Amino acid sequence: MRWCMDDAFAILPLIDAWNRECPHIEVDFSLTGARVARVLEQLRQRGRCPNLIQVDNGPEFVSKALDAWAHEHGVKLQFIRPGKPVENAHIESFNGRLCEECLNQHAFVSLDDARTRIEAWRTDYNSVRPHRALEQLAPDQFRQLHQPKTGETTNLRMVYSAG
Repeated sequence: MRWCMDDAFAILPLIDAWNRECPHIEVDFSLTGARVARVLEQLRQRGRCPNLIQVDNGPEFVSKALDAWAHEHGVKLQFIRPGKPVENAHIESFNGRLCEECLNQHAFVSLDDARTRIEAWRTDYNSVRPHRALEQLAPDQFRQLHQPKTGETTNLRMVYSAG
């Protein structure tokens, strides 16, 4: 898949399949399996550790570092079949929206500029935009109204996309 942004940045969007929330988008020049594991550890420390992570077959997801982190925390890695992006439709839809509404709208002058603009878009996506699948609520509102009694949601899906 060709990412709509130029090859200068790699982006790791994380989507919670339960409420369509995007708890984090990691942006850098490159993202390794160790970096993905660090991002997930930061989310786990904030109470957002999933039971299952659905990923594509990129090298950062088949890495020893991510596998070790998942094993240590009892997280199952579920790989989509090669060439079947429809198996990860939530993230593919999210990536299209991110590309169309943010990445294609800006000429980023630096990594910090890209991070700032992408974070602003992520915040708006989570707290302002209503979603049909969420009773016309934004993801943050839906989570506040329907938070499971057992704690944070656990069906996080993620994919790494780069040019």
